[in-house]
Amino acid sequence: MEKIYIFDTTLRDGEQSPGASLNIKEKAEIAQQLAKLGVDIIEAGFPISSPGDFEAVKLIAQTVEGPTICALARARTEDIKRAWEAISVAAKPRIHTFISASDIHIKHQFHKTRKEVLKIVQNMVALAKGYTEDVEFSPMDATRADRGYLCEMTELAIKMGATTINIPDTVGYVIPEEFSRLIAYLLTNVPNISEARLSVHCHNDLGLATANSLAAICAGVRQVECTINGIGERAGNASLEEIVMSIKTRADFFNLKTDIDTTQIYKTSKMVSHYTGMMVQNNKAIVGANAFAHESGIHQDGYLKKSTTYEIMTPQSIGLKSSRIVLGKLSGRHALKSRLKDLGYSLSDEELDKAFVKFKNLADKKKEVFDEDLIAIIEDEVFCIPEEFQLEYFNVTTGDQTIPMATVRVKRGKKIAQEAAWGNGPVEAIYNAIDKTTGMKCKLLDYSLRALTVDRDAVGEVTVRITSGKREVTGRGISTDVIEASAKAYLNGINKMIYERKRKKR
Repeated sequence: MEKIYIFDTTLRDGEQSPGASLNIKEKAEIAQQLAKLGVDIIEAGFPISSPGDFEAVKLIAQTVEGPTICALARARTEDIKRAWEAISVAAKPRIHTFISASDIHIKHQFHKTRKEVLKIVQNMVALAKGYTEDVEFSPMDATRADRGYLCEMTELAIKMGATTINIPDTVGYVIPEEFSRLIAYLLTNVPNISEARLSVHCHNDLGLATANSLAAICAGVRQVECTINGIGERAGNASLEEIVMSIKTRADFFNLKTDIDTTQIYKTSKMVSHYTGMMVQNNKAIVGANAFAHESGIHQDGYLKKSTTYEIMTPQSIGLKSSRIVLGKLSGRHALKSRLKDLGYSLSDEELDKAFVKFKNLADKKKEVFDEDLIAIIEDEVFCIPEEFQLEYFNVTTGDQTIPMATVRVKRGKKIAQEAAWGNGPVEAIYNAIDKTTGMKCKLLDYSLRALTVDRDAVGEVTVRITSGKREVTGRGISTDVIEASAKAYLNGINKMIYERKRKKR
């Protein structure tokens, strides 16, 4: 398979997203992760834009191994010199210079003629070539430029030493079929086009950045410029994860490959989202929270029978552990039964019918039904767990200069058991005393406390997860006294464990 080179511009164009500014340390850490991801080129920044960006690009050039390190420079002498100062220490440096090719930019932004712009291209590409063999040139706003003039500019840039020609859809204007025709036109009408690698850089103003990039690939482009999570100016850039996973998932269609380690995609996405503060929308392709989540009953049923019925790629392929079944009002019996089995409950048909009715009633009231809700339905509504042990009395002594001690009295039928124990704190002390009175030794896996009401007399809810042998259960207790709530939660868990053992023996 032929290779598509992945040019990542998260640290340059991605950082130009409003509010996405990164400090030097953050840019360096993201660059290291991009190297692990396996990108071919990292556009580390725009060195002349600020002293901080210069230092970040220089640090990346010094410390990141593997990818080519690229610096952006306008077609100006001072920009190109500054870019070279930043990346000269890199093992594989590249200077990327650009100037507009469309008449609307040449006339209204640069106030120059086409001839004057061509002279700038000639001089600045030659200047960059004097510093490094690896020079990329971009005719900005290429998709709105006159085709004949675009060909003339491209031919000149290659003649002066450009080894990569990047065709930017700077304002996200072009349509995929139209872009394919433009690439084909350049490949046919630029005499020396074979002397450079052809690249594209697509923006997402019409939501077509990924589609346009893939159309260009089909037309013969072999480098794609993109960003993690598709961040960038205005509506963003082509998304790296979408392009890479399209090529991988549809290898039968493209017959192409990249060197990206796709299992690093999710980790990279989370890092960029965290550092930039730009959250990934839930329905974002590949890395969104819902990308591998199923809620519809029909989809869940198909997925549980065979995952490929509704998943064209595996979550593991991007670095996720598993897909997610979301239980809500659209979920069916198959999904509920599967989730309950995962939680350790094997229900009869009659019990499942009862649980399903309770589940549907709850699902109508809230968007998502969580595991804790299911446990409550099963243990409080379906099984109706009896209180094998009941808390009759407790007393706790604690302080910063006192060893925490607890005394508890527990009733089991007509029998009363009373024990005392100590612990590192009042909760551990009372749990140790409960273990003695019940004759059970349980391991506490998780403990959480939350207020159900407000003010100083708030009601507290304690939730514990305990285990004894292979069985894990969740216990809950409520009281205005957090120690009492803790004791009730622990006993609730023990009662559930005993009930489950008796149920299995029936």
